[in-house]
Amino acid sequence: MDSRQQLRTLIRQRRNSLSDEQQRTASLALRDRLLSIVSAQQTIALYLTNDGEIDTSPIIDSLKEQNTRLLFPVLHPFKKGYLNFQSVNRETQWTLNKYNINEPQLNSITTTPISNIDVILMPLVAFDPQGNRLGMGGGYYDRTLAQIQYLPTKPKLIGLAHDCQEVDSLPYEEWDVPIDAIVTPTRIINVSPQRLRTP
Repeated sequence: MDSRQQLRTLIRQRRNSLSDEQQRTASLALRDRLLSIVSAQQTIALYLTNDGEIDTSPIIDSLKEQNTRLLFPVLHPFKKGYLNFQSVNRETQWTLNKYNINEPQLNSITTTPISNIDVILMPLVAFDPQGNRLGMGGGYYDRTLAQIQYLPTKPKLIGLAHDCQEVDSLPYEEWDVPIDAIVTPTRIINVSPQRLRTP
């Protein structure tokens, strides 16, 4: 097992060991911190919580109350390993994907180009103080966002995590897409776009 996979296993165990009360308290604190840096008028993509990830439902509920346009990732039907982002409403039909995660049923009409999204909230397994993000290993976000720097307008990429998911340093691969910020229940880490990253 390589070092990245060992780290995934360790951090997933760490976050899954949190009690229900710790999870609830953390998710509410995360919501409050995140809502201080995003606007209800923005188009925001986010995800449904899975496998001990910090609960995004308080964020979703608050943004819905403010009539924010919300998008959710859908496994791309034709490009294996990629994501579509689809807007949702009360009429949206949901289905379980191959990872047993709920996603909106495929609908080309509600699919939104990345250049039309203001903020993408991203899951992660681990992060470091330099803003490096370690995902689950499927590479879906990295593939989907690989050309983001060439877009005329690009979304702000924000990783969400428990504080216990922080590590001192993460190995960085050339295909890892840099993110702009990481938000935890206790802080916001803004990542400098000029920072040097070493593999």
